[in-house]
Amino acid sequence: MSTPASPTADAAARPLVVAVDGPSGSGKSSVSREVARRLGLAFLDTGAMYRALTWWCLENGIDLADTAAVAEAARELPLRMGTDPTEPGVWVGGTDVGTAIRATAISARVSEVATNLEVRAEMRRRQRELLVAAPSGTVAEGRDITTVVAPDADVRLLLTASEQARLARRARELHGADDAEALARTHDQVVRRDRDDSTVSQFTVAADGVVTVDSSALTLEQVVDVVLGLVRERLAERTAGVGAPAPDPS
Repeated sequence: MSTPASPTADAAARPLVVAVDGPSGSGKSSVSREVARRLGLAFLDTGAMYRALTWWCLENGIDLADTAAVAEAARELPLRMGTDPTEPGVWVGGTDVGTAIRATAISARVSEVATNLEVRAEMRRRQRELLVAAPSGTVAEGRDITTVVAPDADVRLLLTASEQARLARRARELHGADDAEALARTHDQVVRRDRDDSTVSQFTVAADGVVTVDSSALTLEQVVDVVLGLVRERLAERTAGVGAPAPDPS
């Protein structure tokens, strides 16, 4: 008769999940991609899923104010998410929409989709399926990840930053500069979107068990190091008593 695996061994063997939440411009996408790359894990950009649905609705003439129609579109959306952190992609019905969904026209309207509660329920279902499908584990970032989608993740992190820092980062990303004009053009995409999204999701205050990291004065590399340190601690806990040292996520 075979000996059943111990609970500790089972815990050490299960896929690693790192959940990163936070407001727009906090750096969660860049940090999550780099952490996933270094750990050899899948990367899941959940915000891209809402952007893809927004693109699909606009392409098909669906009124975003028609919540029932948008919810039905979410259930029928032929979405494929690429989870390779070195080259993540988004495809809808075989069309590569990775660039199209980052357009200002999508950014300006994605909150209309993301605040639809039926849409959120469907997207959460898909996100959980993607987390289960990754054999080694996933670094997932976006709204609801730490509290609703993956509340039992190994590492749960709320990445935040001052409004000034977030605006500057997003302005440089979108417009290549963080001067007054670029900041003004970016303001709506950051501040207004966060205000709208906060009506259906909590991402400004960490829930119990979620570690807060303020990235305002930190470089990308410094934030990545912080996250890898948290992962290292968690892996050590998981492997304690198994008889092998925790892998070094460097």
